[in-house]
Amino acid sequence: MLGELCYPDLASIPESVDAVDIFRRSEEVLPIVKEAIRVGVKAVWMQEGVINEEAAARAREAGLMVVMDKCMLKEHRKLGSGGDK
Repeated sequence: MLGELCYPDLASIPESVDAVDIFRRSEEVLPIVKEAIRVGVKAVWMQEGVINEEAAARAREAGLMVVMDKCMLKEHRKLGSGGDK
């Protein structure tokens, strides 16, 4: 997609994944988080407006870092780490 290599699911990615950035409706998050737990992802990030408390709780219980209802680009900018304005 747009010149980037894509995979159909997390299990198909041949290397380890540090974080999964979730751009889905809140009710579609839980299966993604379950797969992230299965493949050993370290963190899940649910974008602005994406809130799923059950998925967040499961991820935390499995030892994953969880960010929910936040825009990664906006948070990156708050840290003064650059990015387009």
